[in-house]
Amino acid sequence: MLSTMFRFTARLFGATLVLSSLLAQDWRYYGGDSGGSKYSPLRQINKANVARLQPAWTYHTGDVSDGTKLLVRSTFEGTPLVAGGVMYVTTPFCRLIALDAETGRELWVFDPKLDRTKLYFSLYVNRGAAYWTDGKRARLLYGTLNGRLYSIDAATGKPDEAFGEGGFVNLRSGMAEKFPLPSYGMSSPPAIYRNLVICGSRVPDGEPRGPSGDVRAFDVHSGKLVWRFHVIPRDGEYGSDTWEPNSREDRGGANAWSILSVDEKRGILFLPLTSPATDSYGGDRKGQNLFGDSLVALDASTGKRLWHFQTIHHDIWDYDLPAQPNLVRVRRGGSLVDAVAQVTKTGFTFLFERSTGKPLFDIIEKPVPASGIPGEQAWPTQPYPVKPPPFARQNMKPDELTDLTPELRAACTKLLGDAVPGPLYTPLGLEPTLLFPGADGGANWGGASFDPETRTLYVNSMDVGRLVRMEKRPPGSVIPYRSRQMGSIDSRFWDPQMIPCQKPPFGHLTAIDLDNGEFRWRAVLGVVDELIAKGIPPTGAVNLGGSVVTAGGLVFIAATNDSRFRAFDKDTGKELWVTRLPASGHATPMTFLGKKSKKQFIVVAAGGGHKYNPRHPAGYSDSLVAFALP
Repeated sequence: MLSTMFRFTARLFGATLVLSSLLAQDWRYYGGDSGGSKYSPLRQINKANVARLQPAWTYHTGDVSDGTKLLVRSTFEGTPLVAGGVMYVTTPFCRLIALDAETGRELWVFDPKLDRTKLYFSLYVNRGAAYWTDGKRARLLYGTLNGRLYSIDAATGKPDEAFGEGGFVNLRSGMAEKFPLPSYGMSSPPAIYRNLVICGSRVPDGEPRGPSGDVRAFDVHSGKLVWRFHVIPRDGEYGSDTWEPNSREDRGGANAWSILSVDEKRGILFLPLTSPATDSYGGDRKGQNLFGDSLVALDASTGKRLWHFQTIHHDIWDYDLPAQPNLVRVRRGGSLVDAVAQVTKTGFTFLFERSTGKPLFDIIEKPVPASGIPGEQAWPTQPYPVKPPPFARQNMKPDELTDLTPELRAACTKLLGDAVPGPLYTPLGLEPTLLFPGADGGANWGGASFDPETRTLYVNSMDVGRLVRMEKRPPGSVIPYRSRQMGSIDSRFWDPQMIPCQKPPFGHLTAIDLDNGEFRWRAVLGVVDELIAKGIPPTGAVNLGGSVVTAGGLVFIAATNDSRFRAFDKDTGKELWVTRLPASGHATPMTFLGKKSKKQFIVVAAGGGHKYNPRHPAGYSDSLVAFALP
């Protein structure tokens, strides 16, 4: 009997090792795993040989828009998945493409036929799909900008006819019927927990009322709704008393437009929620406004709230939680603790015990300035974590205006005018105000990567201020005040060539020791070619996209708007490899081991575009580029 049990246990253990090895070779989640670590145990590419990396193949999606022929521009932010030797990638036009992962050869294409004559938000974008399998069948589940959730057979590229309406669920149903004009859709991949596909959404935040931002779970087989979490509480629900009476009905925003994380062992879902609408004025929604800007932990099976932490009370700065929560393990008092880390636009990193929500570093409520806008009631305090230190600039003094070149200083002096640089959480006023970070962070949806070997979090950030003021609207307007851009592209504090107006650095890659909350190192991330040509040392660059960290001792990141792809020594922050891409890689890379060749590949989407590149065709591409050792 014991001998039989031993043989069974040995076979089971062996099967587990084989499965674990196969999963380590693949990349089946947007963030590498369900907890968004963006870590790979692969070590074939390492510190000693990374300088020999070269392009292995390039695939062109054909999906690109510079805004001249179509209504809006595109940005290629997709992170591919790899399972069983097949790569799956989504394009800005929401097409799903399967490729031979080692050659880039196209296998099949699914086209949801997005109506390109319609306006879907401000960009064509899709960050990726989710992979589900029961060991016999495999499905790709992903959402589109026009509000459809598709289930696609991974082998054939055909819709699963048993799912929803012949292969898709209309996500607008029950969420957006009152608001036919504003957009409702998805730009980030859903989360998978057992046989549930869990969806956030992208909704407008420029009007107070709009489509619901609630998070929903659907049965992966049938597409039937299983549960719905109210991001803005209904009457009698927890948090409803944090709103001014009658201000919650049909309130827009507070949605989860970024990537969700799942603790599969505990069955906990983590939501990074965003600001309630509108994102610059809250006079019609007085109160703390739960669950706006909150990290919320739910029972993944039922959608029941377990705990939450609100990172911004009554947000009037558009400081959404933009990034996937990282499920991490840290050392406390000689023991390892399962935790969740949340990086933010403000440059703060919040760290909590995963099951209870207990902060692992103290968080202090500090007084912040009051609003001078009639009717607005900025919340009197905001939470500041004692550790780690902020990884992004949170203010600018007048003497920190750029002096890199006389021309740049003159342009920035004119742009600044009589605007007042304010500290973090300075409410927007009727006079021009300069805020750091700007509305894009800090950190953004690229988020952070986590190395379990050293318990280090790697986060890229940019320092680009926001120059803005509030403007009184005519009587009878929907809201009495709206924010107004101030003289620069997208109201950012940069010159016409998109060079930030404060002294550099403009971008960093920061390694944070989560055991003690201190920085291991900081590296300047990116260059401005125009300044390099003048003999000015690297300044860092604005960036959007994430990193991956590997057991080979490397952190790979593109992200910067200088069309570069880089590898850093994860222990020291030294740049070990850099190469040019066809366009800036505003995406998170991934890595896998070839099923046939047994070669490690590093892959990144290089699409340029977005808000951080020149608005002409040279700043755009449709390239998916794979690198490997020769």
